[in-house]
Amino acid sequence: MLRTINFMGVRNVAFGFTMVLTVLALFSWFHKGLNYGLDFTGGTLIELTYEKPADVTLVRNELVKAGYHEAIVQSFGATTDLLVRMPGEDPQLGHQVAEALQKVGGDNPASVKRVEFVGPQVGEELRDQGGLGMLMALAGIMIYLAFRFQWKFGVGAIVSLIHDVIVTVGILAYFQITFDLTVLAAVLAIIGYSLNDTIVVFDRVRENFRVLRKASLIENINVSTTQTLLRTMATSISTLLAIAALMIFGGDNLWGFSLALFIGVLAGTYSSIYIANVVLIWLNLNSEDLIPPATTGKEVDDRP
Repeated sequence: MLRTINFMGVRNVAFGFTMVLTVLALFSWFHKGLNYGLDFTGGTLIELTYEKPADVTLVRNELVKAGYHEAIVQSFGATTDLLVRMPGEDPQLGHQVAEALQKVGGDNPASVKRVEFVGPQVGEELRDQGGLGMLMALAGIMIYLAFRFQWKFGVGAIVSLIHDVIVTVGILAYFQITFDLTVLAAVLAIIGYSLNDTIVVFDRVRENFRVLRKASLIENINVSTTQTLLRTMATSISTLLAIAALMIFGGDNLWGFSLALFIGVLAGTYSSIYIANVVLIWLNLNSEDLIPPATTGKEVDDRP
């Protein structure tokens, strides 16, 4: 039988670490700001087509040599098609890029298939809608947990998820990782992952209120967290290994996405233990919150 680990014995130390990390993340977020990608700031989209399969890394290096340091190159559809994203709305930009890439591959010249502009207003709308979608997701989660468990569980889960988002975005802001739609998708995925891990612990805490009737809330949380520890470790480690492979082999286009997921999984695993559970202690969760009071005999007799 697995020995119970006293997780909550160091909850005050964990709280201090959480506060320091959260403050640093918020400071980085507001001081440095996010390095928004072209999805949010606007820019030019250039679709190139080649006679033969194109080398994305080679094309990117050639653009850097030509002075287009902020260009983002990715495969688009067939292996002979590439999509180049870069700031600016110069109508001649597409042709200039094509000329700069004529020497790539020698006998495999590039031709412009289409040039489109993403205005700053469209990018601002995407940013606002992404933030609104995140808030709606958090509100929906709290409502679900309030009905599924009890409102105190909902508060604990929301505080945990907010911590995960703040820490992830704060680290991205500190290192000025490009924040585009793929990174936003990663942040939303983090919310779902962290919530799943938190619900597993919460469900065991609720079950143990019926099994460990004489145990205190802290003892209950320690037992419940220990019982779910192996499951949490297996899920987190396997997920981190998959994300690490994506970081190594996914290329530059998926670097921000995979890095955000990696940070979020670590933060989510930590918060499901030392934030969500601690909030339950602060709110003084007890068995009366989960088990309805017994019906008295007089109440039964009064019923028609």
